[in-house]
Amino acid sequence: MEFDGKRVLITGGSRGIGRACAMAFAEHGAVVAVNYRTGAAAAEEVLAALPGEDHVALQADVSEPQAVEGLVASVVEALGGLDIVVNNAGIFIDHVVEDVGFDEWQAAWDRVLKTNLVGPANLCFCAAKHMIGHGGGKIVNISSRGAFRGEPDGPAYGASKAGLNALSQSLARRLAPHDITVGAVAPGFVDTEMARRYQGTDMWDDITSQSPFGRIAKPEEVAAAVLFLASENAKFSSGAIIDVNGASYLRT
Repeated sequence: MEFDGKRVLITGGSRGIGRACAMAFAEHGAVVAVNYRTGAAAAEEVLAALPGEDHVALQADVSEPQAVEGLVASVVEALGGLDIVVNNAGIFIDHVVEDVGFDEWQAAWDRVLKTNLVGPANLCFCAAKHMIGHGGGKIVNISSRGAFRGEPDGPAYGASKAGLNALSQSLARRLAPHDITVGAVAPGFVDTEMARRYQGTDMWDDITSQSPFGRIAKPEEVAAAVLFLASENAKFSSGAIIDVNGASYLRT
């Protein structure tokens, strides 16, 4: 679980799970590139809090293909290479069938898939192209319990995360000969801004009671699973999807 000198790119790294991953990697010796879309101030705060030196914050919208290509090039230039990618950036949009029109439905699907699935796919491609010629690497994709349990209020989110799981396992098989491992972490509700919007609502008690632990996950608990999949000891776990949902949803 040591990452001395490893160059790590974390998308959506300015808050929540991304921030926790950035802190954890830096604490274990990595040099981190914190990607953000709009939260420049938050990204700079994360940068200032990271132990170690030479970390960078880089703006890019991962839903834009050219931005992804440029982001990977910028990381390689700034850090001198790229060893580990954490595809964490993601969005959730409510688009309940009974409540939206067809135009709103299409817009939600377009935006969610571009951010949660196509963007990570493009980043995996660009990162793998670099890693293939530089001794391999690690890719960890942040999926969701919703990929298995379903997301009735945001079906595009559930579908995007299910697709991300399939992408991870497909690339795990394709890239293994190049010494590149690919895995996914599938959290349930995590104590981030996405979950906190339900605090104070009638849904909050139901959310916290879904786990027999009576709470939701901490970002650091998700980060611990990410670091495991990015470690050398997890090489033969390539293709794995690790659930971090406090036994709120169990699959076989």
